[in-house]
Amino acid sequence: MAVDYVDTLIADIRRLKKEKNAIILAHNYVLGDVQDVADFVGDSLELSKKARQVDEEVIVFCGVSFMAETAKILSPEKKVIHPVTAAGCPMADMADAPALRRFKQDHPDAVTVCYVNSSASLKAEVDICCTSSNAEEIIGLIPEDRRIIFLPDKNLGANVARATGRQMILWEGFCPTHMRLRPAMLERKKEEFPHAVVIAHPECRPEVLDLADYSLSTGGMLSFARSTEAKQLIVATELGIIHRLQKENPDKQFIPISEQAVCMTMKMIELEDVKRSLETLTPKVELEPDIITQAKAPIVRMIEQRLDI
Repeated sequence: MAVDYVDTLIADIRRLKKEKNAIILAHNYVLGDVQDVADFVGDSLELSKKARQVDEEVIVFCGVSFMAETAKILSPEKKVIHPVTAAGCPMADMADAPALRRFKQDHPDAVTVCYVNSSASLKAEVDICCTSSNAEEIIGLIPEDRRIIFLPDKNLGANVARATGRQMILWEGFCPTHMRLRPAMLERKKEEFPHAVVIAHPECRPEVLDLADYSLSTGGMLSFARSTEAKQLIVATELGIIHRLQKENPDKQFIPISEQAVCMTMKMIELEDVKRSLETLTPKVELEPDIITQAKAPIVRMIEQRLDI
């Protein structure tokens, strides 16, 4: 896009935010120019906490659909706008509520832990949610004599099981973007940049994490990058995080594990979509009241780190 056109779009978005009493929340994986126009950029846990606290009447959520749903669950009185409804999450689509209900019948005594990368209807069926940044702490809340169903991401579940020593019944879901990242890719990068520190997202395969120096959520990666003395970091997660890492740490080099590490749905929301959503206050996220009530409890337990079941 031409510079003048982009500047005009940004100016329009800023004007419309004030007119509509709106806040823009964005995930670390969305397009860089959308991150730059947002009021708050974060990982799933940070965004959940922020959505619960906003004063504005309108939340424009730049991320995938389950994130916008979570914002609506936590702030049901707000108008939550998701600029591109087609921006879904393939992992979230790998688990649905009827299938989970059938699965739980085979494991009636298990505590069900659901990654936030899941639909509102699925969250309504579980005991507690978690994110990649707090999954180990959430698992630690569960009594050791209770079995655990973990869904939908088998990689995150397997990595948390290794870290905590807990046995878990894992759902067969995964993030296609992180699943594409293989040990050979990381080995090549480590050979090319032998002094680089490797940070990898826990949605990666366990054998990729075995080659990494640190397993971190996107929020954890940002904190680590600010504090480390390392000047080169190999980053094993979706490419969108590189924009913010480089912006916040201009003196450091961030090397993506692969140019294939792209989530296309995270890239669907563009500045024009944000502007149009602010103009029309559409598309609105609409959820049934009972789904909001049932799904809110496991999300709040996650945020407050309590398991009152």
